[in-house]
Amino acid sequence: MKAINNIDPETNQKALTVVLLLAVAIVVGNTWLAFRSIDVLVDSENWVQHTLQVINQVERIMSSAKDAETGNRGFLITGEDRYLEPYTDALRQIPAELDVFGKLTSDNQSQQDRLVELRAASGQRLDLLAKGIAEKRKGANVNELQLLVLSGTGKEEMDHLRRIADDMESEERRLLVTRVEDARKNSQRARWTTALASALDLILLVFMFRYLAEEREMRLERERTAAQLATAKMETDAKAAEIHKLNEELEARVRLRTAELETTNRELEAFSYSVSHDLRSPLRTIDGFSLALEEDYADAVDEVGKDYIRRVRTGVQRMGQLIDALLQLSRITRAELVRERFDMREVALSVVAEIKLGMQATSVANGNIAGATPVTFEVDGGPEAFGDPKLIRVALENLFGNAVKFSSKVAAPAVQFGWDDDAESWFVRDNGAGFDMFYASKLFNAFNRLHGDKDFKGSGIGLATVARVVRRHHGKIWADSTVGRGATFWFTLG
Repeated sequence: MKAINNIDPETNQKALTVVLLLAVAIVVGNTWLAFRSIDVLVDSENWVQHTLQVINQVERIMSSAKDAETGNRGFLITGEDRYLEPYTDALRQIPAELDVFGKLTSDNQSQQDRLVELRAASGQRLDLLAKGIAEKRKGANVNELQLLVLSGTGKEEMDHLRRIADDMESEERRLLVTRVEDARKNSQRARWTTALASALDLILLVFMFRYLAEEREMRLERERTAAQLATAKMETDAKAAEIHKLNEELEARVRLRTAELETTNRELEAFSYSVSHDLRSPLRTIDGFSLALEEDYADAVDEVGKDYIRRVRTGVQRMGQLIDALLQLSRITRAELVRERFDMREVALSVVAEIKLGMQATSVANGNIAGATPVTFEVDGGPEAFGDPKLIRVALENLFGNAVKFSSKVAAPAVQFGWDDDAESWFVRDNGAGFDMFYASKLFNAFNRLHGDKDFKGSGIGLATVARVVRRHHGKIWADSTVGRGATFWFTLG
């Protein structure tokens, strides 16, 4: 049914026409086969009847011959003419009956040959009977006449006549057996043909009934579908109007929320600037007066006081670093994302080069001019990246910086960057201090640190900044580590 429903009406109409024409052809063919079988059967029956008629004709000829014999014998015995009536009838009937036999067996040459012989034999016999009658009328002795007609040559002629008739009848009975068998076979064939034709017609009727039923169901289904589509169209139009109205309301809300967010961002930016400016000013004051105390009143303050002053200055400087980190995190969050295709390896190499320069500068400042950086960097290639290279650089600076910082206390620090085919992500790996995975969920939150300032200095903003950059690219970041065996950070870009 589903297959029919998928056919378009025009194609279905053509298919229906073809099916009807085929049905008519099958019915006509079945009718012709049935009539043909009946014709063959009737023809066979006619031949059977024809054979029986020929046999009957032979018997009539012999019956007439016997009537002639009987009439002749009665006349010879009594001398009364009334006994000659059967003989007289036989004289008139035998030639006509022989002609009928000749017509009935005109297609059978052997019977025609026997007919010639039968004509001659019957003629001789009738001639002999006529001679007996003539002699009787002349007054011949009855016994002599009976010997002449009924025995000797007469008996031989009558026996000859009977043999010819028996041969004719045997031939026809042989044909009768053959034709009866043919009639039986044709009758059986006619029955099978009629049964087959009837079965085919029945199957055709069932098929046509089912086809027409499916056609009707398809038409009803089309009507129902049309009604449903009309209803659905009305509902769709109503829903479209409702959705259009909701979209307009949503767009208005979005515009309102966007304006509110823009206002909030401007306020946050102003707040960030205010925090940066307003907090830095007192911090500079505190740092300045602390420096003045440390330099101008060094002799008036004992070692404990000097230690307090150094701690104040350290706290002030750390506060300044935290303010800078917060401002960087804020800028990362608000910075416009400009995506483009770039080589991640080149960005990583640029970051490594900058870190090496910074480490060399630090080494020179500490008086270790000859010493080169002990950190080994390994930067491998990877697929082309799609994102904002400036923000990605900030993320790599923090990841490489962390790797260098937390591997600074091992004998042979090494930092590796590359592409992981299995994880389908970039990674930064070090062989440093590592961390306990129990605290992994806190890694990317601002100000959450897993190591104290005494071991590794920092603001706790670096990994939060990396996470912000990755999330703005709709990517993922995660880490794996073992305490004392380094850490690996993976990240993807959406």
